[in-house]
Amino acid sequence: MERTSTLPGTAPTAGQLALARQIADGCTRADRGITTVPAAVYTDPEHWVREKALIFDRAPQVLCPSALLPQPGMAVPHDATGRPLLITRDGGGHIHVFLNVCQHRGTRLVEGNEVQCAKRLTCPYHAWTYATDGRLLALPRPDAFPGLDKADHGLAELPSCESGGLIWFAPAGSADFADARTLGADFDAFAMAALHLYKRNTHDVASNWKLIMDAFLESYHVSRLHAATIGPFFRDGVSSGDQIGPHQRSFVCRAEEMEGKDFTDMAVLRRIGTFAYQLFPATVLVISPDYINVMALWPQGVNRTLVEDFMLIPEAPQSEKARDHWERSWKLLDQGVFGAEDFRAAALGQQGLESGALQNLTLGTLEGGIRRLHEICEEQMGLNDGASTSSA
Repeated sequence: MERTSTLPGTAPTAGQLALARQIADGCTRADRGITTVPAAVYTDPEHWVREKALIFDRAPQVLCPSALLPQPGMAVPHDATGRPLLITRDGGGHIHVFLNVCQHRGTRLVEGNEVQCAKRLTCPYHAWTYATDGRLLALPRPDAFPGLDKADHGLAELPSCESGGLIWFAPAGSADFADARTLGADFDAFAMAALHLYKRNTHDVASNWKLIMDAFLESYHVSRLHAATIGPFFRDGVSSGDQIGPHQRSFVCRAEEMEGKDFTDMAVLRRIGTFAYQLFPATVLVISPDYINVMALWPQGVNRTLVEDFMLIPEAPQSEKARDHWERSWKLLDQGVFGAEDFRAAALGQQGLESGALQNLTLGTLEGGIRRLHEICEEQMGLNDGASTSSA
């Protein structure tokens, strides 16, 4: 029998189970009343410069799912952070994040943006050759570099961490990946590290990065913006949420009733609700019943964001029927729900906010996750003395 509707996994974590039980018990997100957010945090170029320096140039963040580099001896360039990066999986299966720069004369080492299978990486200029673990292996005419120690000329490496099927990095010289490892338990419950990458696509969205994140931090829009796609499958505004460090986790209830369901069965949980993870600063995971979308947001300026969408499925399609199933799912989410609805709404919101018509955005009781994202940004930038409330 062909499998297209279930993913492998384990029992839910205590935190995942608690979110489902909150909805079953009628205890959804806390009601903070009406709050506001200044429009300037989406439109002010100077505010964006501070975010770039104090958040995106410092905080640990997700680069991609592990499934992008499933085998040893693989490498992929990554340019969206503003610096040329190179993600590799070495011969022993370990992940590295390097600057994609030859240590001889600074030439870009690997061109393009596609995954390459190679045990060795050779500079196109002078053919200095590196291993996927960053070691300088060889160089032509070594006699021209008397006394050069190859051990001192390996690729420049940045801190990185692979946990739960995600590859994280930190742009600064030191990093605390404790939250990434804690979150890994949640993603292990979805067996995410064992999934197959079906497709990836990059969207260029004319919007501030936070407007895109906002759509995944509230359920108020689901029945309205997504009325022609996924909206009918969800109960209006029924969600729960919590935090792990600066990262938010939510559970949105589907139309199916929860009474009598076994919440300790992850497959059941995924049928009755959708888990979403908003990983600070700008990564979103949406856990559908039989696949997972990972969206990594890369701000390019105050009003432009690249969004790389990865779709993970249980295994490579084994038949035309399976390929048709996954292609329809991919088009529904990447091109429909995300591209034509969520990202379009963000771009329209950017246009409106840049008009100056609003000094503040008004947030209702179903939009508390948005308010919390702004508080977290302020905390990370040192603009207030608040402290994140962790919950695992």
